[in-house]
Amino acid sequence: MSVIPAKPVLVSDETATVQESGRPSREQALEAVRTLIAWAGDNPDRPGLIDTPKRVVDAYGEWFDGYEADAAKELSRTFEDVTGYDDMVILREIEVESHCEHHLAPFLGKAYVAYLPGEKVVGISKLARVVEIFARRLQNQETLTNDIIEAIESHLQPKGVAVMIDAAHQCMTTRGVHHRHVSTVTTRFTGAFKSDPALMDRFLKLAKA
Repeated sequence: MSVIPAKPVLVSDETATVQESGRPSREQALEAVRTLIAWAGDNPDRPGLIDTPKRVVDAYGEWFDGYEADAAKELSRTFEDVTGYDDMVILREIEVESHCEHHLAPFLGKAYVAYLPGEKVVGISKLARVVEIFARRLQNQETLTNDIIEAIESHLQPKGVAVMIDAAHQCMTTRGVHHRHVSTVTTRFTGAFKSDPALMDRFLKLAKA
């Protein structure tokens, strides 16, 4: 079976800047999916697959829209009046839907994020949004854990931050060793969470309560 070569693509002024920066056009992305389908051994022009490249490219636009988002902007609106509150703020079971940068396979799980406010607090939905922004990029779980904590540290200047992610990686469950029912747990602690074992332990207990 032969693969039809990509046709020349006319680039509009609107997309020229993106392509000059090295990002392929949508048509190039569609052709890349057609090539992968053909490489897998199927015919990208058969009825069941004819619209698959479009669906895949649209899915990639959703899965990786974190590249178009800015965590700093999400954390820029803060509040200083916390009426004397001086304990941790914790969000549990934030959905994590990301893709492994090694195989482009999904890894799915939960994130647990806490911070000890300094002079500023942020809306709790913004913390969940920060997790989502970094998750919707090609990642490994260790880097994702670091990205989340460093964004919170940088923009809120809290007394401490704690992050735990528990996720199952389909690059491990559907290929390679084929070990199902295995999850990966990553943690990182800064400030008071790192220096105070009791506070760290309380976070871990609350996260898994």
